[in-house]
Amino acid sequence: MAKASQRAPVLGPAFIRLLARFNDEAGSPAAPAVSERLAQWFDWNRAITLSKALDNPPPEPEPGAAFDAAQDAECARVRGGLMEVIQGDIDLSPPRNAPPAENEVQAAFAPYRQHYLNQQRAMQAASGRLRGRLRDMLARQSPAKARLAEVDAVMEATLSPREYNLLSHVPVLLGLHFQRLHDAAAHDPADAPASDTPAAPTGPWLATFRQDLRTALLAELDVRFHPIDGLLAALRTR
Repeated sequence: MAKASQRAPVLGPAFIRLLARFNDEAGSPAAPAVSERLAQWFDWNRAITLSKALDNPPPEPEPGAAFDAAQDAECARVRGGLMEVIQGDIDLSPPRNAPPAENEVQAAFAPYRQHYLNQQRAMQAASGRLRGRLRDMLARQSPAKARLAEVDAVMEATLSPREYNLLSHVPVLLGLHFQRLHDAAAHDPADAPASDTPAAPTGPWLATFRQDLRTALLAELDVRFHPIDGLLAALRTR
């Protein structure tokens, strides 16, 4: 009996491994070194800006609130609120102003795509506000931390556009995943509809997809909060 082809393991964070599974690629090319990837993302203008942030005296911080336990709790509250929405019900009403779907499967996936986009916008807005606020507080603690805050500002300005472009592909991968699960269920007699009347997709495969969607959102939330976790660790250090 022929052996089933084994897929090469995908290295990297859980979010990357999850997206690779959605993409269903046959193999995983070796990821470039972090230094090589950053060299592709930094143009010479950004490199000069980062050099200035590292070498020049940090700017005088503007007056404002100091970091305390209430600020720490606010970050946890915002993150918890985003997690609660992700784990909640999904609005399956057809999106407004959505482009016409080419087939029934795309039409069925459209609400899930809109849901993911909505959660991405919410995560981006919330994490951006928290990151800016924590960075300002960090700059008020000491000159060394003010330099760290300045570096974080440069890194955010440099990497955020690239991050936005990369994360915008996640709904596309989820659409492919939705299609594959649907097609696999269509060839499984146990999942076949009871009649020939067209109906909304249903069955165990759809529950699997919904859980995968939530898992992807939670993994993306962790990615978006990595800089915030780093700033919080620096703020807690005296």
